[in-house]
Amino acid sequence: MPDGADLKIYVVDNGGQWTHREWRVLKYLGVETKMVPNDTSWSELEAADLDGILLSGGAPRVGVTGTLGNCGDILDNAPYPVLGLCAGHQLIARHFGGDAAPGEGEFGSTELIVLPHEEPDFLAGVPERSVVWESHHDEVNKVPPGFEVLAKSEGCPVQVMRDRDRRIFSAQFHPEVEHTEHGVTMFRNFLAICKKAKEETPPA
Repeated sequence: MPDGADLKIYVVDNGGQWTHREWRVLKYLGVETKMVPNDTSWSELEAADLDGILLSGGAPRVGVTGTLGNCGDILDNAPYPVLGLCAGHQLIARHFGGDAAPGEGEFGSTELIVLPHEEPDFLAGVPERSVVWESHHDEVNKVPPGFEVLAKSEGCPVQVMRDRDRRIFSAQFHPEVEHTEHGVTMFRNFLAICKKAKEETPPA
């Protein structure tokens, strides 16, 4: 049975260059999925009866200077797990009281360093050091209250973070591209998180 069987996860398109790849990976893993624009209303997403949401990357600097459509409403209301990538990662930080700003910038391959943490969840099975693919000028420079840093790189201190209680996860790099060594593993881990949340949610 595919990893994503019985799961419905939408990709909120923030204008990222690789948003379609995120959709393709979910599709490959058996998830019922589609891309929706970031101005999609929360009421429409709520009616879709989803099991998770992925907030895609965006155009350069949008994670710092933009509002990314209705992503804030999604973050405030979603009762299921959320994964933010690149600009989505930066938006999550800013929305919950952290911040993002111009950083050293990383482009191409970068070494991801996984930090010690309990219940690896999103990074389960990912070795302490591996290659990920980057394309960003800006980065999270202040972690929001309630979040913890799970991984870093030499040039970016917040590569992965999570709020375990709210099941919100985010990464600065791009796990959806083939150059990220364990990207599919990370997607599978997110699906496992969504499945667990679904099992723990009482029927309506």
